[in-house]
Amino acid sequence: MKMMGLARLGRDAELRFTPAGDAVCNLSLAVAYGKKGNDGNRPTQWIDASLWGSQAQALAQFLTKGSVHCFYLSDVHIESFQGQNGPGYKMAARVDSVELGPRVDQPIGNTGYPQQGAPQGQRQG
Repeated sequence: MKMMGLARLGRDAELRFTPAGDAVCNLSLAVAYGKKGNDGNRPTQWIDASLWGSQAQALAQFLTKGSVHCFYLSDVHIESFQGQNGPGYKMAARVDSVELGPRVDQPIGNTGYPQQGAPQGQRQG
């Protein structure tokens, strides 16, 4: 199954390397859905996702807790696990690509990310 949408990161990206040297970023994505409840909040679905290869290395520094980005996911599935309180289930997926959203510390209209094709060291702004 494939899906795409806006998601907020629940923690900073965790960049690591496999024994074969492949880069992988582990991500915790929060996706809001449905109608707002009496508390004014929409329900949240958490997704454990992984981003691989050169994208993982290039984007890890921008995938920080609380930031919102557009994620394109594939291999979306439910995994079961044995927890301390018995069996549990979680949604998992592979990230195919990411469109970075605005950084929280930047003024509106300035993403704060390096501009594609810009010489190294220059930033959009």
